Amino acid sequence: MITFAAAIALLIVGYTVYSKVVERIFGIDDHRTTPAYTKSDGLDYMPMSWWKGSLIQLLNIAGLGPIFGAIMGALYGPITFIWIVIGSIFAGAVHDYFSGMLSLRHGGEQYPTLVGRYLGKGVKLIINIISLVLMILVAAAFTSGPAQLIAQITPLSFTVALVLIFAYFIIAAVLPINRVIGKIYPIFGAILIFMAVAIGIGLFSQGEPIPNLTVENLHPQELPIWPLLMVTVSCGAISGFHSTQSPIIARTMKKESDGRKIFYGAMIAEAVIAMIWAAAGMTFFGSTGGLQEALAAGGPGGVVNEISTSLLGVLGGVLAILGVIILPITTGDTALRSSRMIFVELLSGFGNFEGKSKNLLLSIPVIVFTFLLTQLDYSFLWRYVGWTNQVVATAMLWTGAMYLLQNNKFHWICGVPGLFMTGVISTYIFYAPEGFSLPYETSLTIGTVLTLITFVWYVNQIRKAKLKEMPQTTAA
Repeated sequence: MITFAAAIALLIVGYTVYSKVVERIFGIDDHRTTPAYTKSDGLDYMPMSWWKGSLIQLLNIAGLGPIFGAIMGALYGPITFIWIVIGSIFAGAVHDYFSGMLSLRHGGEQYPTLVGRYLGKGVKLIINIISLVLMILVAAAFTSGPAQLIAQITPLSFTVALVLIFAYFIIAAVLPINRVIGKIYPIFGAILIFMAVAIGIGLFSQGEPIPNLTVENLHPQELPIWPLLMVTVSCGAISGFHSTQSPIIARTMKKESDGRKIFYGAMIAEAVIAMIWAAAGMTFFGSTGGLQEALAAGGPGGVVNEISTSLLGVLGGVLAILGVIILPITTGDTALRSSRMIFVELLSGFGNFEGKSKNLLLSIPVIVFTFLLTQLDYSFLWRYVGWTNQVVATAMLWTGAMYLLQNNKFHWICGVPGLFMTGVISTYIFYAPEGFSLPYETSLTIGTVLTLITFVWYVNQIRKAKLKEMPQTTAA
């Protein structure tokens, strides 16, 4: 119980203190006119209040991510708390802040364009492909689950439920952001927060103590903590999906000082939600072995339903249904909206693709691919979401580091977590079944070598930046 309370307190301190450090290093200027005014188009670019933007950002980046991922991460035991706290304060929230603020500074640019601006055209091409794949995988994974549940609790078939969801997706993807997203998403964001707080209160009232800190690996299958935990718990610690969502809100910001509350703040709020659900997973079933059995029987959706209804009764059942159906759908539609926006920027060199009718046209191929993927097994989709998600996150951290380096600012706040995540994705892809499935020791060695190569590249970039500064210094 003490570990859980201390972790929540550290997250609050992280927002109160470190977010201001990050903001000061970035260097905000409220005299700059934001894209919401300079590029106002009645669709994506329009001013919105910071509190509404914060709730929409939270819902866009969260959905069921900090719930399902945290429950799966709870299998490792209380060490998950350490990753959520350190990961979110020093990596995830920094990642989200820079993805949003760099988009704001560059006229609302999408994530792949920002990567290309600071890491080169070759990296941009790769990231464009990975980003679109990630968006489609996320939308498919976050649509298949709700459609299955709708088919179970209503007379509708799985296919009919999918058609209804995708009809909504088309509407939400092409309507102005203030029509659907701006009006109802703040409400759903508030529901997400209320659901987590209610579960947290329920945990304290049930009398079963939340486990305190231990660095012991409690996973029933003895899966290695590094790097699997860092991929399993992405939403709630650091998630590349967030960098694809941040430009949506960057295009609605009234002033730069709102960025700390919107981007850094929403990530910390998501981390608190992940902490609560990780604690629930560790506590409710008595042990990580009990949680493993519950997951095998009903999946993460079944675990959420059982915890919610047991702790909160009828209210819990309603919240569980809202969570498992509505929240992933709202993540899926903003994923497709981001895909459409990335697609527009990708094709901008071939002509003007702005406008409502063209936006609808560009949404169709993305939606078709997503619909086809929903026919695959959910667990299969989710395995590939995890790695591509963290590759995107790593590229964004290096983008932030290069921005700071080029502007002679303290780049280590992005560079250090960038190196950490480089080690994660390099080791994971060689070890995981969906990757090369190599022995753990071999994967660890390859991951270490690739991280060292990246570090050498980073040091070389620092050296080049210093050489560029030398003539200016001499002249001065």
